[in-house]
Amino acid sequence: MAIDLDILTVRIAPQDDPETNFFWASGEDGKLRFKHCQDCGYYSHPPTPRCPKCLSANMQPDPVSGKATVLTYTVNIQQWVPGQAPYIIAIVTMEEQDDLRLTTLLAGVELDDPNIIGMKVEVRFLARDDVWYPTFVPEGSPA
Repeated sequence: MAIDLDILTVRIAPQDDPETNFFWASGEDGKLRFKHCQDCGYYSHPPTPRCPKCLSANMQPDPVSGKATVLTYTVNIQQWVPGQAPYIIAIVTMEEQDDLRLTTLLAGVELDDPNIIGMKVEVRFLARDDVWYPTFVPEGSPA
């Protein structure tokens, strides 16, 4: 059975920003992308016009594996929107680089699961209004 990625009742679309538009559109082909320095190989997130490591301006969006590990998380119980069920907000570290991290929703996991920290996860995308929101699920979960 597929995991329901649509766990938020309301999502505010990201602002139109030439520096980040690639990130919100990259899920259309099922690939998660981050800015990647073409000179030293360092990934940068949030996206920056210059590499924070070598200061090169030779940055471009490149796909990553979409595999990550949960570094930390919280369960949001505050109903910012009436009727919103509790959900997990996680910080994941991407397989490609230890300090390449993303704050994201975690779906397909019980809120009281004692094994969330350190869990291997992979990206899935929820498409809403031409925005592809990356959401993570336990590795190997059904599509």
